[in-house]
Amino acid sequence: MKPTAKVVLWFFRLLFDIVIAAVFFVPFYWMLVTSIKTLGQAVRVPPMFWVSDPHWQNFKIAFQAIPFLAMLKSSLIVTLGTLACQFLTVVPAAYAFARFKFAGRDFLFGLALASMMIPAQLIFLPLFLMFSKMGLINTYASLILPSATSAFAIFMLRQTFKQVPNELVEAAKLDKAGELSILFNVMLPIAKPTIVTLGLITFISSWNDYFWPFVLTTNNAVRTLPVGIAALRLTEGGVKYHIMMAGNVLLVAPVLIVFFFAQKQIIKAFTYLGEK
Repeated sequence: MKPTAKVVLWFFRLLFDIVIAAVFFVPFYWMLVTSIKTLGQAVRVPPMFWVSDPHWQNFKIAFQAIPFLAMLKSSLIVTLGTLACQFLTVVPAAYAFARFKFAGRDFLFGLALASMMIPAQLIFLPLFLMFSKMGLINTYASLILPSATSAFAIFMLRQTFKQVPNELVEAAKLDKAGELSILFNVMLPIAKPTIVTLGLITFISSWNDYFWPFVLTTNNAVRTLPVGIAALRLTEGGVKYHIMMAGNVLLVAPVLIVFFFAQKQIIKAFTYLGEK
């Protein structure tokens, strides 16, 4: 390739990277800047992209406007409970679909994948009625059970398990290792990047979930932070965008922290799957 062509290619790649970075960064920047504005600054036209006198008290107002600590506790319980349930259901299912041959395996796997096409809004009424008869409304169980497993996670982990060389499995069997030993000592260590990635996806999905905590609760006893943050718009005096944005910053902070610590494993997972 000629030097001029290399420079042009480099320029367009750089331009593309800048555009993609802006698409992801600008909304976060706008949220952060708006969270330290006054209401007048937040609704100003043309918009302000910088604040010289930040109003940090917006975070205090958002913290006090809702039962923040109680909702934070509920979010942690629901998110960690969902992660635990998915680990207990997804790992055995993915291992069985990847390593065992049994009647109806492909049909059941296809059925699991087909379930991804069913929107939550289509099944929430039957679930609500079922949980209501079981007395589970306004309980943590009703918020955890709808996401207790994941067809997407089963698919991803199955693909990872299928890529493990058979020689490793046969060597473990020669050492008289049982299926559980093979799963925990051979499969899971190799699949660690994929598991961390799926855990992060589940964490973000459960932490930010608004639909299930809203439709399966009738009071603030077990409601999570997304429901509380959405309620900030119903405060007296109209919609207070700056307070809502302050609440959203508090909501998204744990997600960013978790992503920061898990990003290396995510890169390894997608690199491994891409190479195979």
